Amino acid sequence: MPTNLPPEARAKWIKVMEAKTTEEKIKALEDFISSVPKHKGTENLLYWATRRLSQLKEDAELAKKKKTGGGIKFYIEKEGDAQIVMLGPPLSGKTSLLSKLTNAKVEILGYHYSTKIPQPGMLKYMDVYFQLIDTPSIPYKMDESVPWLNRTIGLARNADAIILVLDGSKNVKEQILGYLELLEKAGIMTKKPKGSIEIKKASKGGLNIILNGKIVDGRVEDIKSILKDYKIIHAVVKINGEISLEDIETSIIGSKVYRPTIITVNKSDLIDNIEEVEKEISYISKEVEGVIFTSTITNKNLEKIGELIFKSLRLIRIYTKQPNGDVAKKPLVLKNGATVRDVASSIHSSLEEFFKYAKIWGKSAKYPGERVGLDHELQDGDIVEIYSKV
Repeated sequence: MPTNLPPEARAKWIKVMEAKTTEEKIKALEDFISSVPKHKGTENLLYWATRRLSQLKEDAELAKKKKTGGGIKFYIEKEGDAQIVMLGPPLSGKTSLLSKLTNAKVEILGYHYSTKIPQPGMLKYMDVYFQLIDTPSIPYKMDESVPWLNRTIGLARNADAIILVLDGSKNVKEQILGYLELLEKAGIMTKKPKGSIEIKKASKGGLNIILNGKIVDGRVEDIKSILKDYKIIHAVVKINGEISLEDIETSIIGSKVYRPTIITVNKSDLIDNIEEVEKEISYISKEVEGVIFTSTITNKNLEKIGELIFKSLRLIRIYTKQPNGDVAKKPLVLKNGATVRDVASSIHSSLEEFFKYAKIWGKSAKYPGERVGLDHELQDGDIVEIYSKV
């Protein structure tokens, strides 16, 4: 998406951001779409916006049905430490995989599109809990006639990660390419970008740009100018790695999101030559976090999925400890690179403000019980004991 959207389009997007009700969002998004110039540079933006509009209209229709006692619940509230949505074609074995990994009590039927609503289950890996969501099947060749397509893609965008469950008895390469294209058009990136942008709006304080990397085609002042064009006057913007001004505008609009993606080639017991398939798709593996061949008949590689999810999400487990107390059995699950500051804010908002020092045990400590400050970077399995001024 280009950063030179005309002033009219930017003004229309402000209306989208300000919209409160579903009806207001639909009207504002329709106006925005009509104001965006149609050319190669805006193709993906318009595709995403049009799909988002369709989803909003479906939401409005479902809300009407719910009032009259009809409709189904499609949204699944997040539970556990991360939510992972499973996507795949009919009869790929998603439901069987969910049952095997989580012991969820689900009905496994052997016909196309047997799963009508999302079904959750909880996978425990070490002492981390992953909520897996089995979704209604969507074909890898774009089929707008599938009534739950937009809502299923919406689940994937909202999740922390995605597992593509493919049918190993069919053409694996064709399935992978089809789903990667589908996700790209829906604004879901499966390959980790070079940089990341986090925009937190505030009520005061102006624009605070925290740059831990570089802007390849501009300066901090250019970023502030784009933000002000969208009437973002007070915000903390954290930038890590390498980003462009286009990335800033994309982040404001939210048309693209990165979701770590794992490809599970299921029914591997039906593949005559796995090595040949691996070779054929080897170049595609760079576009995702990992490719694994599984079977719910032989249980092949099922025990490896939890570890693959954990690594793909780049998580670490941090165990808190009260002074002179026991170590908590349930860890805080944070992103790799987390600091003592992140632990303090996760426990209580005031703990960072009244922080005195912390003691650390584990891989990041020079010695057991090392005294450290808020910016000390932690590692998986560390124990943290925080002392406050009050």
